[in-house]
Amino acid sequence: MSYFILLPIVFPVLSGIFLLVRGEMKSRKNLLAVTGGLLVITALLAVLALAFGRGEMLLLFDLTQTLPVLFKIDDMGMVFAVVAVLVFVCAGFFSFEYMKHEAHERRYYGFYLIVFGILMALCFAGNLVTFYLFFEILTLSSMTLVLHSGSKEAVMAGLKYLFYSLCGAYMVLFGFYFLSHYANTLSFSEGSVLNPDLTAGHTGLLCAAAFAMILGFSVKAGMFPMHAWLTAAHPAAPAPASAVLSAVIVKAGVLGIIRVVYYLFGASFLRDGWVQRVWMVLALVTIFMGSLLAYREPVLKKRLAYSTVSQVSYILYGLAVMDGDALAGGVLHVICHSLVKAVLFLCAGALIYRTGKTRVDELRGVGKEMPCLMWCYTIAALGLIGIPPTGGFISKWYLAAGSLSSGIPGFSWIGPAVLLVSALLTAGYLLPIAICGFLPGDDFDYGKLVKKEPGGLMLAPILLLTVLSVLIGLFPNAVLDFIRQFSAGIL
Repeated sequence: MSYFILLPIVFPVLSGIFLLVRGEMKSRKNLLAVTGGLLVITALLAVLALAFGRGEMLLLFDLTQTLPVLFKIDDMGMVFAVVAVLVFVCAGFFSFEYMKHEAHERRYYGFYLIVFGILMALCFAGNLVTFYLFFEILTLSSMTLVLHSGSKEAVMAGLKYLFYSLCGAYMVLFGFYFLSHYANTLSFSEGSVLNPDLTAGHTGLLCAAAFAMILGFSVKAGMFPMHAWLTAAHPAAPAPASAVLSAVIVKAGVLGIIRVVYYLFGASFLRDGWVQRVWMVLALVTIFMGSLLAYREPVLKKRLAYSTVSQVSYILYGLAVMDGDALAGGVLHVICHSLVKAVLFLCAGALIYRTGKTRVDELRGVGKEMPCLMWCYTIAALGLIGIPPTGGFISKWYLAAGSLSSGIPGFSWIGPAVLLVSALLTAGYLLPIAICGFLPGDDFDYGKLVKKEPGGLMLAPILLLTVLSVLIGLFPNAVLDFIRQFSAGIL
């Protein structure tokens, strides 16, 4: 049954290569039918892998005698894999309508499928060697989505993304070298893999290595001071690519940090040390800074990109607290943020597609023209702020509760205070769009309103993700119990 693990990895990668190398299809309908079928099959293969491959280990090959490439599906990987499948399939079907006004569709879908497969490999990686290998490949493959339009803005954004990502990867590699010398194994295990006999007297060096790896993986997650690529790449990419970048691909950095802190070095090794405190400071600075910059940003997609900078650091802060509630809230926020941020970017894409408007101040009255779309936007915005009954309320509640109960001097109350200020700023940069959209004012020319609701291929994925973001807020216990069950073993 272990070979089931390979199916959702190999199939989309080969499918993407097939689309790239074959000639143009007879019609656009054929291209969409083939791509849609490949996405659905990949999703089904992922379900099979999660159902039959859970707990199984598959050794693919050995790079060297001490560096095996192997896969294993554990509970943490399952969470990220499920989120990736939901967002990739929904954004993929959304793109069938959106990409009408973009050139080179076949190339876009080819790389989109390849990125999907590489991301599944990352979720199922069983050791640091495998994770690092596919982390690098993810950067190179996802850069093509940023570069897709070929404009000067897109090219510069793609190069910036590559430069920052490679800098982060080199920092991870630095820690990799030292960890491999002092660890019993590089396979992901609950707790620490460090050899106590070897680490004696080298705690300072290992803390530096751990911090380098955390900072390196946080580049992908957009944590200060390595966040600038994100606000350049997301607006430059097509809207469905922005959705998967913001909702899923940045979470690859989060998963990398989880693996380093909780599955390699161990929370007990880093708790109460300088690594934890510096990490918490950087996360809180990023939360506040990202929210403030989003509040001041007039371009809609760039505003959402700054929002991602802030919101992903909510997760990083929860991980840094190293408390049961905070960890559960952080992992839950991975799910909640992925759902609502995918909705927000897809809504932005639909607005751009139907109206051509890209700035926030141009969206007055848009709720009258696209009421269904704007209600989805509003619900997702409430989820990002943390208003019940959305899942964002539950995840942020646990983040704040975990911080308060952690007992970390200063941070136990500064953390929740920053989260609260950020939530107010989030309301300030998201809700006015909905208010002006539905209530444009008496001076607005209502005679110019034209119904512009997007088509079913655009609206259905947005509706599905919106409903899921509310359901996880109404019925969070099953997900929280699952997260708590496996997170207890890694604290």
